Amino acid sequence: MSSAAPLPRLKAGLVGFGMIVDETYRPFFESVHETGLYQRATGPVEISLAAVATRTGSRAEKYLADRGEKVGGFQSFAGEDAIEQMVASRLDFACVASPDDRHFDSCKKVLESGTHLIVEKPSVLKLQELDELVALAEKNNVVAKVVYHKLLDPDHKKLRTLVYDDVLQHVNNGYCSLLEPKSISGSQFAQWITGRNPGTYVAVHYIKLIDFTFGGKLKTITASGQRGLVGDKDGPTWDSCQMKMVYEYDSGREAAFDIHTSWVTPDNFPGYVEQEVQFRFDNGLWNGHSRKRGVECTVEDKTPFTLKNSMNNHYNGTFVEPWGARSQRGYGIEVIERFAREVAMIELGGPESERQQRLEEARSLSYNDLSADRQTVAAVQALEAILEKHVQGEPDCVVRVNDEQGGLVLYRPGSSEAEVLYEGTV
Repeated sequence: MSSAAPLPRLKAGLVGFGMIVDETYRPFFESVHETGLYQRATGPVEISLAAVATRTGSRAEKYLADRGEKVGGFQSFAGEDAIEQMVASRLDFACVASPDDRHFDSCKKVLESGTHLIVEKPSVLKLQELDELVALAEKNNVVAKVVYHKLLDPDHKKLRTLVYDDVLQHVNNGYCSLLEPKSISGSQFAQWITGRNPGTYVAVHYIKLIDFTFGGKLKTITASGQRGLVGDKDGPTWDSCQMKMVYEYDSGREAAFDIHTSWVTPDNFPGYVEQEVQFRFDNGLWNGHSRKRGVECTVEDKTPFTLKNSMNNHYNGTFVEPWGARSQRGYGIEVIERFAREVAMIELGGPESERQQRLEEARSLSYNDLSADRQTVAAVQALEAILEKHVQGEPDCVVRVNDEQGGLVLYRPGSSEAEVLYEGTV
């Protein structure tokens, strides 16, 4: 009897090995290494984490030593040319999970090698960078995607379903808040926190939620913030920030959305994060709260520090299943699996002559394709520019989208002089 033919395999690379990897990418690669990936169009497919690129290699190599067998092992590349070495190993797709101000260079190297890409949010910090990456993906016939795991949150999916089905009609305004503990800015992200702000880091989730769920055209961005805890009170590192976006809809009506973010909440706060949204419609109201939808648990000598009283078991949770197996799952992991399925469909979902058609179908998915990220990146670029002007002693600037001066234009209070951040149409 002849042995069965080996299963088709997709080789993956990973840039970065920090907290988000431990919460989402690691459990995905461990699970898929054990079970494989199956779709009717592709049949069973092996997915392997083949290479990791980091600055020092310390975390990746510790994982290899402690539990590398869970993913079948991988090559660990470190140093200035780590990404070049990683993509030279001939990967099928790569995940970029490094700090946001390093995304562009990493993504560019991945796409230049002709490798499918998925990058953590925000994809990039400027529309100019987004344009370049989208063009590279098109040139090399690969997809470029961005992780917005909150779009897969069951509450947010239900919100969009009600909007999509016209049950909730015409959003009027909204408010979103995400507060994280001091341990985020003070220890977990301390190495890259200088000059950064929590708005770019997490408000982007809600920017995309608003943009994807309600549609419309982004018109105006304003922002302010507070400093003095994470860094100097006059420096470029922000404790918290508040931004406002104004959208216009086909009806000619506008809606304003406020997004508040902070990473200086006390560590003894009962939840890992405090997430809240409220959207008001012509005919209804939507309220969502991450802690109030969940459970509360108290354990002596553990809560609320090593274990939080309030847990988000929807995003990412570790479980002993009823049948005895241990698992780690949630929508934070599901979004990465979905991307792997999209890549498998492109490369293995039918004859090579129809690959371009499958590629275009994957690119049409506006929930994660880089080409659909324009208004989200525009809001991020505007936020960063406004906060930079604030540091320079010019607070209360306004950025307008697609006005007569350009695609993204910053105006200073009391000055008629405009600064064009992006010339093209957003």
